[in-house]
Amino acid sequence: MKSNFKHLAIILLVAIGFTSCSNDDDSVTYDAPQITNFEFGEGSTHSTEPVAYKGADIHMEAEILAEATISSISVDIHAHDLTLADGEVEWDFEQTYTDASYQVINTTFHEHIDVPSNIPAGEYHITLTVVDELGNSTEVEGHIEIMDPISISDISIDSTVLRGNDFHAEFMIYAVNGIHNISVDVHAHGLTIGDGEAEWDFEQAYEDGYHESTEAEFHEHIDVPATAPAGEYHMIFTIEDENGNTFEYETHIDVTA
Repeated sequence: MKSNFKHLAIILLVAIGFTSCSNDDDSVTYDAPQITNFEFGEGSTHSTEPVAYKGADIHMEAEILAEATISSISVDIHAHDLTLADGEVEWDFEQTYTDASYQVINTTFHEHIDVPSNIPAGEYHITLTVVDELGNSTEVEGHIEIMDPISISDISIDSTVLRGNDFHAEFMIYAVNGIHNISVDVHAHGLTIGDGEAEWDFEQAYEDGYHESTEAEFHEHIDVPATAPAGEYHMIFTIEDENGNTFEYETHIDVTA
């Protein structure tokens, strides 16, 4: 009988031990992943300034520490209430990364995200989300300014000119990829050509003093022939950068007799 009791006691002790181990296992918890050193900016220079350019890319990087294996890393980029210009479309970027190099305990997230050239410039919201294999998740947020690769300011262009004279056009150009050239097109439609007059269309590309500059002052004087018909002329200034991006500015000038 004593032997039976002894045997039963051993079984109970073993059972209690298993239960205790099971309870210990159930009580283990893992903290959600940690995201540090989150940075983003212009891709070509790995800039940490929160600025990028249409038609280029965004450099994005973060350090991730996780107690459980990382399952996925997601990036969401979107904007709110930006005005669409002609030819522009809304841009909402969503991508989930499950590369083997990311499905580890700790990792460095580093990606370059292409920015379309036909989206509106303005402020965009970025969310980076990390999920581990237990379903724990962490996210960080930020904002980035998407800018045109070419812009102009301080515009000063004559609005009238006496034929036989010249008019002046001046403005500052900012081109992150460098200026390739500036083209000027002046033309009219439907003007009556009088005696001694001749139709006038002006087209010229300017490179000297501008080519490859990232910042330059366009300052030119354009001659108007004495034979040009009087009336309203349409002007288009087109700036092309070294990556083939273009920017147009349109205005009008009255040629008087």
